[in-house]
Amino acid sequence: MGMKPVYKLAVGDDAPDFELMATGDAAGKGATRKKIKLSDYRGKKNVVLAFFPAAFTPV
Repeated sequence: MGMKPVYKLAVGDDAPDFELMATGDAAGKGATRKKIKLSDYRGKKNVVLAFFPAAFTPV
């Protein structure tokens, strides 16, 4: 089993490229899902990444 890479980032560092499934503006409304990559937006739009540990999980 391969190990996943570990990234250590500091404020101001570029985020590593990643890919995920997204529904765009229709998120949660049954829209067609498509793959998007962070690099699709590099140099074109500003992107904000937010992480919410344990979000949407029972505590």
